Amino acid sequence: MAESPDDDTKDSGRLPAPLRSVTPGSRPHRDEGMDVFGWGVFLGLLVLLMPLLPFIVIVWGISKVTDMLTPSP
Repeated sequence: MAESPDDDTKDSGRLPAPLRSVTPGSRPHRDEGMDVFGWGVFLGLLVLLMPLLPFIVIVWGISKVTDMLTPSP
């Protein structure tokens, strides 16, 4: 039977040597395209959720009042 390179019986537990690359490393930089996309998603959610804010506050207030009025064991 042919031996496969994935044979676990001869595994020494060592990691393979890291690959060397001729590509130069890149420095951290701002990605303006992703910044614009992120701000667009944020503003879209803000526009969608802002009309719901009064209802959320009312439900939160009612839950706090009912918690104060009901006796806890």
